[in-house]
This record gives sequence, structure tokens and C-alpha cells, in this order.
Amino acid sequence: MATITISRQYASGGEEIAAHVAQILGYTIFDKTMMAQVASDLGLTENEIVDFRETDQRSLGFLDRLLGRTLTVAEVSTWQEDLDGVRRPATTRISDSQAVAMVRGVVDAAYKRGNVVIVGRGGQAILQGRPGVLHVRIIAPTEHRIQRLMDRDSLPSTEAQLQIEDYDRAARDYVRRYYDLDSQDPAHYHLLINTGQLDLATAAQVIALAAQQMQPVPQPEYEPPAAMPFFYPI
Repeated sequence: MATITISRQYASGGEEIAAHVAQILGYTIFDKTMMAQVASDLGLTENEIVDFRETDQRSLGFLDRLLGRTLTVAEVSTWQEDLDGVRRPATTRISDSQAVAMVRGVVDAAYKRGNVVIVGRGGQAILQGRPGVLHVRIIAPTEHRIQRLMDRDSLPSTEAQLQIEDYDRAARDYVRRYYDLDSQDPAHYHLLINTGQLDLATAAQVIALAAQQMQPVPQPEYEPPAAMPFFYPI
């Protein structure tokens, strides 16, 4: 069966649908736990993995994005060797571009494992054009998403709308900045599902059925990309 990527508007039900799809198909959700598992295949430890997602892009201000500035997204404890060969503890700052390179490498490794649902993280761009991948976009009318946040998080409508605008903007910027791809363009997806028209359970069934029709693709041996940063934690 296919690897599945799910791109979603905020509060459209994408995460819930992904979890249901994984349950139907017996797939694994690509999350921090799976990243740690895949990291071991790449010779990395769990401490070396930085999961830089669309929501983290919100930390990068408009002026920073406009000027192409980098963002420190994590600090990793490492060992550094001095001229005398003595190893001493040090802290390495990981930039957003380094973190994205790491996420990209781990997503690629997860694809080669197969039977995985990748939610966000630019999966539709990283695996664009790869055989055996089903790309899905989940959307919903703004009023439906506002109501979902009001019900889920007990938010007033104005705050719910601001959250939606903020997170959607961050997700668009993330994919555009790091992958030069318009995440809203339906041409990048096999399925576009509107949860204002379909309930979440039905949407999951549609995705699972589509994935079951795709043939698995044999994968070559994985080789970490040269751009993937490696750190050696204490």
C-alpha cells in the first residue's frame, strides 16, 4: 500500500483523520516516536533529532522571513575535541535550515520503510513525484474550523479565527520558504477533501480506500543526504 502525506488547514480535522487512517490500514503515524525509531536506522540518537514543523515557523517574524534570516530552533549538547584531542562538552545551535534538512532526511527514510502516514512537515513537497505516495489535502470552510476550535478549546470566535489565520499563514510560509511549493495548489494532491462536506470518519475511509488501490514500490537502500546535520550528544 501507499505512503500517505496529509496536508491540512488548521482545525480542519487533518490530525484526527490521519489517526483514523492509520488505524484502518495498520499504518504508523509519523511523529516524534517514529522519528526516534527511524533515527536509529540512520545511526542517530533520539537526542539528535529536531522535529521542526510548520507551527515552529510562527516563531520566525515577517521581517526575518523577508530578509531570509535563519532561526535557531534548538540547542543540542555535544562533545567537541580541542587541538590537544581533549573532548569537552559544548552546545550546538541548530538553525531552521539544518532542522529542515534533518526532517527531510528522516521523512525520506520513513518513506522507504513504508506503511506510514506523514502529517504536515512538508511531506507533500519532500515526496513529490515519488512512486507509491498518496498526497492528500484536508480543507474546511473557515466557519466550520472556528466552530471546531470553539468547541474543542472553549475559545471565543475572534480568538479562534486569529489562531486559524496565524497557523495557516505559518504552514503556507513553511512549505514556500523551505520547499518553494504552494501548499494550497490542488495540483499537488491526489485527493482534496472538504470536511465541511464529509465527516472525519468518512474522509478517513476514502483515503484508506485510495491507498489500498496503490501498489507498493520496492525501495533502494537508504543513504542519508549530505545535507543532513549530525550531532554527537553528551
